Amino acid sequence: MAAELKLPSLSRDGDEAEQAPPRTFWRALASIKRDLDAVLERDPAATSALEVILTYSGFHALLLHRIAHWLHRHDRRILARALSQFNRLITQIEIHPAARIGSGLFIDHGSGVVIGETCEIGNDVTILQGVTLGGTGKEAGKRHPTIEDGVSIGTGAKVLGGFTVGAGSKIGANAVVLRDVPPNSTVVGVPGRVVVQNGRRIGGRASDLDWIDMPDPEQQDVERLLGRIEELETRLARLEAYSPSPAAAREGRGEGARARRTNHPHPSPLPPAGEGTT
Repeated sequence: MAAELKLPSLSRDGDEAEQAPPRTFWRALASIKRDLDAVLERDPAATSALEVILTYSGFHALLLHRIAHWLHRHDRRILARALSQFNRLITQIEIHPAARIGSGLFIDHGSGVVIGETCEIGNDVTILQGVTLGGTGKEAGKRHPTIEDGVSIGTGAKVLGGFTVGAGSKIGANAVVLRDVPPNSTVVGVPGRVVVQNGRRIGGRASDLDWIDMPDPEQQDVERLLGRIEELETRLARLEAYSPSPAAAREGRGEGARARRTNHPHPSPLPPAGEGTT
Protein backbone atom coordinates (compact mmCIF):
# COMPACT_ATOMS: atom_id res chain seq x y z
CA MET A 1 0.00 0.00 0.00
CA ALA A 2 2.86 2.28 0.69
CA ALA A 3 3.85 2.06 -2.94
CA GLU A 4 0.36 3.11 -4.06
CA LEU A 5 0.20 6.12 -1.70
CA LYS A 6 0.53 9.37 -3.61
CA LEU A 7 1.77 12.30 -1.57
CA PRO A 8 1.00 15.88 -2.68
CA SER A 9 3.82 17.81 -4.27
CA LEU A 10 5.81 19.74 -1.69
CA SER A 11 7.69 21.88 -4.20
CA ARG A 12 7.64 25.58 -3.52
CA ASP A 13 6.16 26.42 -6.92
CA GLY A 14 3.37 23.88 -6.51
CA ASP A 15 2.61 25.15 -3.01
CA GLU A 16 2.39 28.74 -4.26
CA ALA A 17 0.19 27.66 -7.14
CA GLU A 18 -2.22 25.96 -4.76
CA GLN A 19 -2.24 28.81 -2.25
CA ALA A 20 -2.30 31.73 -4.73
CA PRO A 21 -6.06 31.84 -5.45
CA PRO A 22 -7.18 31.83 -1.79
CA ARG A 23 -4.44 34.29 -0.88
CA THR A 24 -5.41 36.62 -3.73
CA PHE A 25 -9.08 36.39 -2.78
CA TRP A 26 -8.52 37.31 0.87
CA ARG A 27 -6.13 40.09 -0.12
CA ALA A 28 -8.79 41.51 -2.45
CA LEU A 29 -11.40 41.37 0.30
CA ALA A 30 -9.06 43.15 2.72
CA SER A 31 -8.43 45.88 0.14
CA ILE A 32 -12.17 46.36 -0.46
CA LYS A 33 -12.76 46.53 3.29
CA ARG A 34 -10.13 49.23 3.60
CA ASP A 35 -11.69 51.20 0.73
CA LEU A 36 -15.03 51.01 2.52
CA ASP A 37 -13.51 52.14 5.83
CA ALA A 38 -11.82 55.09 4.06
CA VAL A 39 -15.21 56.42 2.94
CA LEU A 40 -16.69 56.06 6.42
CA GLU A 41 -13.68 57.79 8.01
CA ARG A 42 -13.43 60.76 5.63
CA ASP A 43 -17.00 61.51 4.58
CA PRO A 44 -19.25 62.86 7.36
CA ALA A 45 -22.28 62.23 5.14
CA ALA A 46 -21.68 58.46 5.13
CA THR A 47 -23.85 56.97 7.87
CA SER A 48 -23.34 53.24 7.30
CA ALA A 49 -21.39 50.68 5.30
CA LEU A 50 -24.59 49.61 3.54
CA GLU A 51 -25.21 53.17 2.34
CA VAL A 52 -21.68 53.35 0.89
CA ILE A 53 -22.00 49.98 -0.85
CA LEU A 54 -25.34 50.85 -2.42
CA THR A 55 -25.05 54.55 -3.28
CA TYR A 56 -21.42 55.76 -3.54
CA SER A 57 -20.26 55.98 -7.17
CA GLY A 58 -16.63 56.46 -6.11
CA PHE A 59 -16.70 53.16 -4.25
CA HIS A 60 -18.41 51.44 -7.20
CA ALA A 61 -15.79 52.80 -9.62
CA LEU A 62 -12.96 51.57 -7.43
CA LEU A 63 -14.50 48.12 -7.07
CA LEU A 64 -14.99 47.74 -10.83
CA HIS A 65 -11.47 49.03 -11.47
CA ARG A 66 -9.96 46.35 -9.24
CA ILE A 67 -11.71 43.70 -11.34
CA ALA A 68 -10.60 45.38 -14.58
CA HIS A 69 -7.03 45.66 -13.28
CA TRP A 70 -6.99 41.92 -12.48
CA LEU A 71 -8.18 41.16 -16.02
CA HIS A 72 -5.52 43.48 -17.47
CA ARG A 73 -2.76 41.77 -15.49
CA HIS A 74 -3.92 38.39 -16.79
CA ASP A 75 -3.82 39.51 -20.45
CA ARG A 76 -7.58 39.94 -20.83
CA ARG A 77 -7.01 43.50 -22.02
CA ILE A 78 -9.99 43.91 -24.34
CA LEU A 79 -12.32 42.68 -21.64
CA ALA A 80 -10.57 44.95 -19.12
CA ARG A 81 -11.02 48.01 -21.34
CA ALA A 82 -14.66 47.12 -21.95
CA LEU A 83 -15.25 46.89 -18.21
CA SER A 84 -13.49 50.23 -17.62
CA GLN A 85 -15.75 51.88 -20.22
CA PHE A 86 -18.81 50.37 -18.57
CA ASN A 87 -17.45 51.73 -15.29
CA ARG A 88 -17.20 55.18 -16.87
CA LEU A 89 -20.74 54.91 -18.25
CA ILE A 90 -22.38 54.23 -14.89
CA THR A 91 -20.12 56.23 -12.54
CA GLN A 92 -18.72 59.06 -14.77
CA ILE A 93 -15.27 58.09 -13.48
CA GLU A 94 -12.69 56.92 -16.01
CA ILE A 95 -9.84 54.76 -14.70
CA HIS A 96 -7.54 52.97 -17.12
CA PRO A 97 -7.34 49.28 -16.18
CA ALA A 98 -3.52 49.42 -16.10
CA ALA A 99 -3.48 52.11 -13.39
CA ARG A 100 -2.09 50.85 -10.08
CA ILE A 101 -4.13 51.95 -7.07
CA GLY A 102 -3.40 51.22 -3.42
CA SER A 103 -5.92 50.62 -0.70
CA GLY A 104 -7.91 53.25 1.16
CA LEU A 105 -8.55 55.50 -1.86
CA PHE A 106 -11.55 57.81 -1.33
CA ILE A 107 -13.07 59.32 -4.49
CA ASP A 108 -15.60 61.86 -3.22
CA HIS A 109 -18.55 62.50 -5.58
CA GLY A 110 -16.21 61.47 -8.39
CA SER A 111 -17.93 62.88 -11.45
CA GLY A 112 -15.34 63.77 -14.10
CA VAL A 113 -12.36 62.05 -12.44
CA VAL A 114 -9.81 60.70 -14.96
CA ILE A 115 -6.90 58.42 -13.97
CA GLY A 116 -4.43 57.56 -16.74
CA GLU A 117 -2.74 54.34 -17.77
CA THR A 118 0.66 54.64 -16.07
CA CYS A 119 -0.68 56.41 -12.99
CA GLU A 120 0.32 54.97 -9.60
CA ILE A 121 -1.65 55.87 -6.48
CA GLY A 122 -0.55 54.97 -2.96
CA ASN A 123 -2.59 54.24 0.14
CA ASP A 124 -5.07 56.57 1.90
CA VAL A 125 -5.33 59.06 -0.96
CA THR A 126 -8.34 61.41 -1.32
CA ILE A 127 -9.54 62.62 -4.73
CA LEU A 128 -12.43 65.03 -5.25
CA GLN A 129 -14.61 65.51 -8.33
CA GLY A 130 -13.20 66.74 -11.62
CA VAL A 131 -9.59 65.68 -10.92
CA THR A 132 -7.38 64.63 -13.84
CA LEU A 133 -4.28 62.52 -13.31
CA GLY A 134 -3.10 62.70 -16.91
CA GLY A 135 -0.11 62.80 -19.19
CA THR A 136 1.43 65.40 -21.46
CA GLY A 137 2.27 64.88 -25.11
CA LYS A 138 2.51 61.54 -26.88
CA GLU A 139 5.59 60.13 -25.20
CA ALA A 140 5.65 56.43 -24.38
CA GLY A 141 6.49 54.87 -21.04
CA LYS A 142 5.80 56.50 -17.69
CA ARG A 143 3.76 59.60 -18.58
CA HIS A 144 1.26 59.87 -15.71
CA PRO A 145 1.91 60.98 -12.13
CA THR A 146 2.79 58.91 -9.10
CA ILE A 147 0.68 59.89 -6.08
CA GLU A 148 2.26 58.78 -2.81
CA ASP A 149 0.50 57.86 0.44
CA GLY A 150 -1.81 60.31 2.20
CA VAL A 151 -2.12 62.86 -0.64
CA SER A 152 -5.32 64.95 -0.97
CA ILE A 153 -6.29 66.40 -4.37
CA GLY A 154 -8.93 69.14 -4.50
CA THR A 155 -11.81 69.71 -6.87
CA GLY A 156 -10.86 70.26 -10.51
CA ALA A 157 -7.11 69.91 -10.00
CA LYS A 158 -4.99 68.73 -12.94
CA VAL A 159 -1.83 66.74 -12.26
CA LEU A 160 -0.13 66.26 -15.63
CA GLY A 161 3.11 64.39 -16.30
CA GLY A 162 5.26 61.52 -15.13
CA PHE A 163 6.47 63.03 -11.86
CA THR A 164 5.84 62.32 -8.17
CA VAL A 165 3.57 64.05 -5.68
CA GLY A 166 5.20 63.42 -2.29
CA ALA A 167 3.49 61.73 0.62
CA GLY A 168 1.19 63.85 2.77
CA SER A 169 0.92 66.66 0.21
CA LYS A 170 -2.20 68.63 -0.64
CA ILE A 171 -3.22 69.90 -4.10
CA GLY A 172 -5.60 72.87 -4.01
CA ALA A 173 -8.78 73.14 -6.05
CA ASN A 174 -8.24 73.89 -9.77
CA ALA A 175 -4.45 73.83 -9.41
CA VAL A 176 -2.44 72.72 -12.45
CA VAL A 177 0.59 70.74 -11.28
CA LEU A 178 3.36 70.15 -13.83
CA ARG A 179 6.40 69.19 -11.75
CA ASP A 180 7.51 67.23 -8.69
CA VAL A 181 5.94 68.09 -5.35
CA PRO A 182 8.01 67.55 -2.18
CA PRO A 183 6.43 65.55 0.67
CA ASN A 184 4.16 67.40 3.11
CA SER A 185 3.65 70.37 0.80
CA THR A 186 0.69 72.38 -0.42
CA VAL A 187 0.31 73.31 -4.10
CA VAL A 188 -2.04 76.03 -5.37
CA GLY A 189 -2.41 78.16 -8.48
CA VAL A 190 -1.94 77.93 -12.25
CA PRO A 191 0.69 76.75 -12.82
CA GLY A 192 0.90 75.12 -9.41
CA ARG A 193 3.30 76.60 -6.87
CA VAL A 194 4.53 74.78 -3.79
CA VAL A 195 4.06 76.21 -0.29
CA VAL A 196 6.17 74.29 2.22
CA GLN A 197 5.21 74.63 5.88
CA ASN A 198 8.45 73.83 7.70
CA GLY A 199 8.68 70.53 5.89
CA ARG A 200 5.72 68.98 7.71
CA ARG A 201 1.95 68.96 7.73
CA ILE A 202 0.16 71.08 10.33
CA GLY A 203 -2.63 69.18 12.03
CA GLY A 204 -3.87 65.63 11.51
CA ARG A 205 -6.02 63.70 9.12
CA ALA A 206 -9.04 65.95 9.66
CA SER A 207 -7.19 68.86 7.99
CA ASP A 208 -6.92 66.88 4.72
CA LEU A 209 -10.45 67.90 3.76
CA ASP A 210 -10.12 71.55 4.80
CA TRP A 211 -10.07 73.40 1.45
CA ILE A 212 -10.82 76.86 2.91
CA ASP A 213 -7.67 77.83 4.79
CA MET A 214 -5.37 77.30 1.81
CA PRO A 215 -2.39 79.63 1.30
CA ASP A 216 -2.57 81.99 -1.69
CA PRO A 217 0.91 82.84 -3.07
CA GLU A 218 -0.46 85.59 -5.33
CA GLN A 219 -2.12 87.33 -2.40
CA GLN A 220 1.09 86.99 -0.41
CA ASP A 221 3.06 88.62 -3.28
CA VAL A 222 0.57 91.51 -3.44
CA GLU A 223 0.77 91.98 0.33
CA ARG A 224 4.58 92.09 0.16
CA LEU A 225 4.42 94.71 -2.62
CA LEU A 226 1.94 96.82 -0.64
CA GLY A 227 4.20 96.60 2.41
CA ARG A 228 7.19 97.71 0.34
CA ILE A 229 5.26 100.66 -1.10
CA GLU A 230 4.22 101.73 2.41
CA GLU A 231 7.84 101.52 3.58
CA LEU A 232 9.06 103.67 0.66
CA GLU A 233 6.32 106.25 1.27
CA THR A 234 7.37 106.49 4.94
CA ARG A 235 11.01 107.02 4.00
CA LEU A 236 10.04 109.66 1.44
CA ALA A 237 7.97 111.52 4.05
CA ARG A 238 10.97 111.58 6.40
CA LEU A 239 13.21 112.99 3.66
CA GLU A 240 10.68 115.70 2.83
CA ALA A 241 10.41 116.64 6.52
CA TYR A 242 14.17 117.38 6.69
CA SER A 243 14.39 119.27 3.37
CA PRO A 244 12.70 122.55 2.24
CA SER A 245 9.63 122.36 0.13
CA PRO A 246 10.07 122.70 -3.67
CA ALA A 247 8.45 126.18 -3.66
CA ALA A 248 10.81 127.38 -0.92
CA ALA A 249 13.75 125.91 -2.78
CA ARG A 250 12.74 127.72 -5.99
CA GLU A 251 12.28 130.99 -4.09
CA GLY A 252 15.68 130.59 -2.47
CA ARG A 253 17.31 129.99 -5.82
CA GLY A 254 15.58 133.13 -7.22
CA GLU A 255 16.81 135.36 -4.36
CA GLY A 256 20.33 134.01 -4.75
CA ALA A 257 20.33 134.83 -8.46
CA ARG A 258 19.09 138.39 -7.83
CA ALA A 259 21.80 138.93 -5.22
CA ARG A 260 24.48 137.79 -7.63
CA ARG A 261 23.23 140.17 -10.33
CA THR A 262 23.26 143.09 -7.85
CA ASN A 263 26.79 142.42 -6.64
CA HIS A 264 28.21 141.55 -10.05
CA PRO A 265 26.24 143.35 -12.75
CA HIS A 266 26.80 142.12 -16.29
CA PRO A 267 28.20 144.70 -18.78
CA SER A 268 25.60 146.08 -21.14
CA PRO A 269 26.09 145.03 -24.75
CA LEU A 270 25.02 148.57 -25.91
CA PRO A 271 27.23 151.69 -25.54
CA PRO A 272 26.22 154.43 -23.05
CA ALA A 273 23.83 157.07 -24.28
CA GLY A 274 25.47 159.93 -26.26
CA GLU A 275 28.42 157.88 -27.34
CA GLY A 276 28.77 156.84 -30.94
CA THR A 277 31.12 154.85 -32.93
CA THR A 278 34.07 156.46 -34.64
